[in-house]
Amino acid sequence: MATDPVELLGSRLKEVRSAANLSLREVARQLNVSPSFVSQIENGKSQPSVGTLYQLAQLLGVPVDQLFAVNGKKIDDGINLETATRDALHSPTEIWNEVKKATISTVTPHARNKIVMETGVEWQRLASTIDHNVNFMEIVYPAGSASNSTGESLVHSGYEYGYALEGEIEITIGDAVLNLSKGHSIGFDSTIPHMLRNVGSTDFHGIWFVHGCPPDKGQKRK
Repeated sequence: MATDPVELLGSRLKEVRSAANLSLREVARQLNVSPSFVSQIENGKSQPSVGTLYQLAQLLGVPVDQLFAVNGKKIDDGINLETATRDALHSPTEIWNEVKKATISTVTPHARNKIVMETGVEWQRLASTIDHNVNFMEIVYPAGSASNSTGESLVHSGYEYGYALEGEIEITIGDAVLNLSKGHSIGFDSTIPHMLRNVGSTDFHGIWFVHGCPPDKGQKRK
């Protein structure tokens, strides 16, 4: 069973793509990339950018939160609170009741589920709720990394809130360029073109909360 974050993301993307009845070539065509690039992502040989990940989620008709995997399983596989043992409650797992309604979500620091992207950017999932349209995570931007290696801005549904834990991040939102440093916070509409870039010499760590509606299953990227 895969445990590497890159391999877990790839296998999860392949699973979601298959469930959506989309061929690898069709996904590549709509993303305007080569089929081999999509194949490399699914096989854990390559990593998408933040922008590509959002595009994939939109194309596949799922919120980004559903692209995280838990020990190789889908994130909605959980433990019944009523039957969970004390040891299970101390492990990094989501706890649901029988109707899959989130009751408690606990994650230990050493075993957060991660998505690692092309420029070294990490998303570390802090907790989950029944609302998969919510992403609650710690983001890590290594020195010199950015949301997109191409410099292209991100545009997606939702609203973002961020709090800087350490380091500094440059955030471009529309025509505005802002610097977020330790102890500072921000909120903005994700439908405005935006880009995160670490232009400093130390890693940036922040708490990020993204709330937005997933696209319709039939929505296509033009």
